[in-house]
Formats: sequence, structure tokens, C-alpha cells
Amino acid sequence: MALLQIAEPGQSAAPHQHKLAVGIDLGTTNSLVASVKSGQASVLPDENNAMMLPSVVRYLSDKKGDVEVGYAARAHATADPFNTIVSVKRLMGRSYDEALQLADQLPYNFVGGRGNLPYIDTVAGPKGAIETSAEILKVLRARAENSLGGELVGAVITVPAYFDDAQRQATKDAAKLAGLNVLRLLNEPTAAAVAYGLDTRDEGVVVVYDLGGGTFDVSVLRLKGGVFEVLATGGDSALGGDDFDDKLVAYFKEQLNSEQPLSASDKRALAETARSVKEQLTDQPEVAVSVNLSAQTLTCDITKDAFDAMVKPLVSKTIRACKRALKDASIDLEGVDEVVMVGGSTRVPTVRAQVEAFFKRPLHVDIDPDQVVAIGAALQADVLAGNKPDSDMLLLDVIPLSLGIETMGGLAEKLIPRNTVIPAARAQEFTTYQDGQSAMAFHVVQGDRELVEDCRSLARFELRGIPPMAAGAAKIRVTFQVDADGLLSVTAKELSTGIESKIEVKPSYGLSDADIADMLKDSFGRAQDDMAARRLREQQVEADRLIVALTQALEADGDRLLSQDEIQGLVSEIAKLDEIKQNEDAATIEKAVEHLAKVSDFFASRRMDDGISRALQGKTVDSIGELE
Repeated sequence: MALLQIAEPGQSAAPHQHKLAVGIDLGTTNSLVASVKSGQASVLPDENNAMMLPSVVRYLSDKKGDVEVGYAARAHATADPFNTIVSVKRLMGRSYDEALQLADQLPYNFVGGRGNLPYIDTVAGPKGAIETSAEILKVLRARAENSLGGELVGAVITVPAYFDDAQRQATKDAAKLAGLNVLRLLNEPTAAAVAYGLDTRDEGVVVVYDLGGGTFDVSVLRLKGGVFEVLATGGDSALGGDDFDDKLVAYFKEQLNSEQPLSASDKRALAETARSVKEQLTDQPEVAVSVNLSAQTLTCDITKDAFDAMVKPLVSKTIRACKRALKDASIDLEGVDEVVMVGGSTRVPTVRAQVEAFFKRPLHVDIDPDQVVAIGAALQADVLAGNKPDSDMLLLDVIPLSLGIETMGGLAEKLIPRNTVIPAARAQEFTTYQDGQSAMAFHVVQGDRELVEDCRSLARFELRGIPPMAAGAAKIRVTFQVDADGLLSVTAKELSTGIESKIEVKPSYGLSDADIADMLKDSFGRAQDDMAARRLREQQVEADRLIVALTQALEADGDRLLSQDEIQGLVSEIAKLDEIKQNEDAATIEKAVEHLAKVSDFFASRRMDDGISRALQGKTVDSIGELE
């Protein structure tokens, strides 16, 4: 027996309408996109049925859109290393100086750019981490829309839990540049917990160990009644499978026993070989290595035991981070119920062995560690898109680093401590330092050190208009608000007058809205030319408007209010503007319009005075009062 839904004509409730939303794991080595279909979350394949998209971008020329992304790009990583960008996630939110510290691992020609951001010099010009990441996101977006058969309403994009504000903002900027509506940034370990269906548990404490290609995160989650609360996070945003590869590369260099410097192609060849060897050692006791370099050949054998010894210090660093996270969460080892393994690098046998030995319990490795984060993000996206209005799933993430403000003496006053559940808001009152002080400068910082110089600068702004008082008399309330994406806004308010100043914190190494707008113009081909043409036309119209208005005024009142020399001067200026507006430079036309408006101000004033005199002609003071 079928159950029919009946509605008035034109008022169907469209019961099968499903909003298209996806979860995206923007990874260091590989990226994936997943969605919920028929109630099941799954990773969306490409036309070749490949689930993963290598996070590699190759720029082919300076022609817009002339790029390769994914497997095609990775195939040229060795032959074209300067134009093929890998592991770009490691540069997200980094400064130029920080990027130079990775120069040995990433064989690029770094150049400085706007906002102290690092740019990579390519055949297509300088390319930053944000626009390179946007190329990866564009491919994932297209894959999703082709697979799902429509436009996306939004995406949940995952980030390492230890990503700071600059790195989170850079991720949102990349998504915006790729034309994606970000429903939420979701910590990768939290996404993994969602994928494992932990919202169906009654309660428990779960540790999510996430070792990817370029980052390591550990999160301690408390689960109760469908609520995911992140008790603590820790990790290292510059530690991952790439560092395992680097250990192998260093070993290969030792085997070459040559002081001859390696070319960029040789370095990339060794890196690709290291990645392959690492994967083979997952299930083989020994691997024979043979690589033809530009001036020599590498031939050697490497055993699984030797590899384990190389990477043991790196795995030990992750164990230390786990200890710190448990301490921050006030949880001992006996209080941990489950350990979830996430990230492709957790396939390395010695990683699993050391983690299992530390936690003294079996590990969860049921779901493909490469796919688990994307699947969890897809489930959350399905909820946020409104496809599951009855869902009681609640995610309570925490901020990874303390947020505060600089006080006298260069001290960092923490307003929101690390591991505070977000969204969150905190307020604190400050006062003036000097008598008669009428303004106050604020320096917002992020970090857990006591001195500002050891923390990361996020933003600076000023509050002006403070009533002059004795030092310490004024009361200024500073409020920090962190949204669900971990992004910060700061407000300063003087309590007696109510004046306030507010700033949406854009990290020192993020992009401003203007920068994003400029990059969007670049990505849209002729959009920049169209906007330039629009501005030119607007200025030409403004010039025409002023010329007509002034010409009509001269015809009406010029002979009566101006001398012949003044008339000739204005006529000459009108002719100049009429000539200038024919050129193609909007800025020049704008300046010419401003100039004519300024030199004709005296005529406008005389006409106004003349109009007032005529209006008052024949009137007495008493009659004017009666009119009032």
C-alpha cells in the first residue's frame, strides 16, 4: 500500500528535495571530496574512478587557466620541479621567512609578496599557497557537481586541529577563490569521530590520532548524548609523512657519497623514490632502490628495520604530543575508551605499533584512513545544509592556541585560553596609562607564551575619542568573539561614552578582502577588463554630467554673475575636461572631474547667494518670522 502526500496546487512540499553539500579533505599529499547519497556518505570518484586527487598543481604557462592538477601534475614533478607545486598545505598561512625554513624540503624559488606572504616563482608568475590550493578545490568542486548533477549549496572543509588563525583564514580564502560557500571549517580529528558514528554512543572518551602527509594532530574528545566536545588538542602543523620521506632522502644522499650538489630535478626524483619506498615497506621486509640521477646513479637496499629506526624519533614526537593532550584534558590512559587512527601515514606499521603500545589498547583502523576525514565532513555538511533537520548532532570544537592582547611592558594578556570550546566570547576591562589619554592602540596576539614577542601577531587597531581623564580613570571593555570556524573578532568600547572600535581579525599572513577580490578578477579571465571598462564609463558619465550642468549654469547666469575673464576661464576648463574624458584612463578622468568641480566652486557659491537674495527680496523681518 502506497502512502501519498497531498498538497494544494502549487504548494508541494517537495519531500525529495535534497540540497547538494559536500565534505572536502584538503590534504597535504592527497585531497578528497565526499557527499551523502541515499543516507550513506561516500567519497566521490573522478571519471577514472580514482577516489583521491593528489594535491599537486603544475603551472604550464602564463595563460590563465593553463594548469594541471592531480595525477597529471604529479607525473611531471621530477621533470618540471619549479612549476610543479606539491605539499602546498605546508605553506598555508605561513610568512615568507617561515617558508624559507622549508626550502630544503620544498625545492622552489620563493619570492616575497603582499602581506609578507611567500610566493613561488613559476612560468605563470608568482603563485601563493592560497591560489594554488584554490586550483585543487576547483577540481574537487567540479568533480562533485558533475557527480551530483547540480550546483553545491556549500562545503565543509577540514583543517588540522592545530591550524592557527592565519592558516584557517587562508583555507577559507582559497575556498572563496574556488567559488565554494564554506558552511564550516571542521577540525580533521572531529570529522573522523563523526565518520565513525560516535554520535550513536552513550558516552566515552576517544583519542583521534591523525598523521597525514604534512601535519600531525591529536584530539581528545568526550562523547555524550550526541555531543562531541573536544577536551584538548595538540600536534605539530609541520610533521607528517613528508618528514618520513625526508629521512629516506637523507639516507639516499649518504649512500651517494658525493659532495656534488643535487639539481632540483634530482631532489624531486629522490623525494618521489622515498615516497614509493615508504609505501612498499608497509608490507615488504626489504626494498631494492635504483634511481638514475642527472650525474650519477643511486643503488642501495633498505630494510624495514632500518626505516623504523630512522622514523622512530618522529613517531616519538607524536607520542609526546599525545601525552600533553591527555594532560591538558585531565585524562589518564585508563580513562581513554577508544583510539581512532586517521591519515595515510598511520599505515606505517611502526606508527601503529608505537601508538598501540602507548595507549595499551587495540586501535580503530576500520575505515580507510585516507577517506575517513572526508566522510565525516560530508556527514556534517549534510546536517548544515538542512538535509537532516531532526539531527541532534552537535560539534563543540576548541581553539588550539590562546588569544590575547598586548599590555604595557610587552606582556601578552590572555583573554581566551587555548582549548576553550567555541564559539566563545570573553570580555575584560582595561584603562588608560597616561593623564588625558584620548586614544588607545590594541595589538591582538595568538599564542601561549608570556611575552608578545614570542606570540604571533594577528592584528592592530585603535580606539579614539576617549574622554580626557586621569590615568586609570577611563574604562575600556575589550571583547573577543570566536566563531564556529575558529576565526576572531575584537571590539573595544569606552564605557562612559559608548564609543567603540571593532575589527574582524585578518591574520598577518592572510589576505585582505581587496587581495581576494583582485585574485578573483584574475581567475575570471576577462572579468578584470570588464570591471575596468565599467569604471572608465562611470567616470566619463560623471564628466558629462558636470560639463552639462556647468554649461547650463553659464548660459543662465554667467553674464550676470561673472566677469568675461572668469567666464573664459571656466569655458577653457570645461574644454579641457571634455578632451580628457576621451582617453582610456579612469583615474585621470576622475582627477579632472575633481579639478573642474573645485575651480567652479566660486561660481556655485555666487549662484547660491544670488538665489537667497532673490528669495528674500521684498520680504520684511516680520514676514520672514511669520513664515517660520
